[in-house]
Amino acid sequence: MKRRDIMRLAAFAAVLAATTALLPGKDAMAQDKKWRIGFSQATTIEPWRAQFNKDIIAEAAKHPEVELIVTDGEDKTEKQVADVENLIRQEVNALLISPKESAGLTGVVQQAIDAKIPVFVLDRNVETDQYTQFVGGDNKLIGRAAGEYAVELLGGKGKAQGNVVEIWGGMGTQPAHDRHDGFHEFTDKEPGIKQLLDQQSGDWKQDQAYNIMATALRNNEKIDLVYGHNDPMAYGAYLAAKDAGREKDIKFIGIDALPGEGVTWVNNGELTATFLYATPGAEGLRQALKFLNGEKVEKTVTLDTMKVTKENAGQIMKDNGL
Repeated sequence: MKRRDIMRLAAFAAVLAATTALLPGKDAMAQDKKWRIGFSQATTIEPWRAQFNKDIIAEAAKHPEVELIVTDGEDKTEKQVADVENLIRQEVNALLISPKESAGLTGVVQQAIDAKIPVFVLDRNVETDQYTQFVGGDNKLIGRAAGEYAVELLGGKGKAQGNVVEIWGGMGTQPAHDRHDGFHEFTDKEPGIKQLLDQQSGDWKQDQAYNIMATALRNNEKIDLVYGHNDPMAYGAYLAAKDAGREKDIKFIGIDALPGEGVTWVNNGELTATFLYATPGAEGLRQALKFLNGEKVEKTVTLDTMKVTKENAGQIMKDNGL
């Protein structure tokens, strides 16, 4: 648990330092900018979100005409709504938003559209199609890849057997539902696979997943595979199993594949596999600039995924300087 905290603080510190360098307040510098772009992030307490911020800030640094304003919703819908309302009052040229939850942010996205501000929705969608563009991974596709691999790990198509613990992300988020639905498209066809839990949400948090898994271990003598909707939750489940002395009997699958955590955990043999869920930060900013410069943009941009196992984890880490 201490390792998690250290990684979280390091990631947050890196983002904070980079964010501070690009935040407004330095009026003389801002006057030279052509485009003021606001980015409303849901939270920065998750490593994937911290990497998300780093990616968009790094991309903005490549464009001297851009003034990027980054806000942190602090994992609270009402805070993120206030952030977006503030960005609207600042009359940003474009709004990028990654909602904490779909329903809660739909209204304020509509407010931005009504104010004639183009809106780019990143990662998690909203409950309206009244936005300029969505950029993100295909969560259902990634869930399918995870489900297909789970069947393979449990004996193969038509023969798979085992008890599975699934730990959900936030129940109010579309990615969690898509990752669930995609996974079950494969596992539900296997009569030998038994799902042990009914919609247990770890809210994307490692510590909550640890607690869910600790309870599952107490209640079930045999667990064969854990599917976490992200890597921190899969790793939290692994730590719970390790504390119970049962980690070697269980396969752990996660999603995200950040080099410094999911890929590292796979390389260490702690997770069996993870599936890349690229952050849409850099691409989202590029798409917004494309639109602001008068080019046509697609309604949806889907980012690619890949499976990371022991076979390729080391090379990915090496490619990322780890």
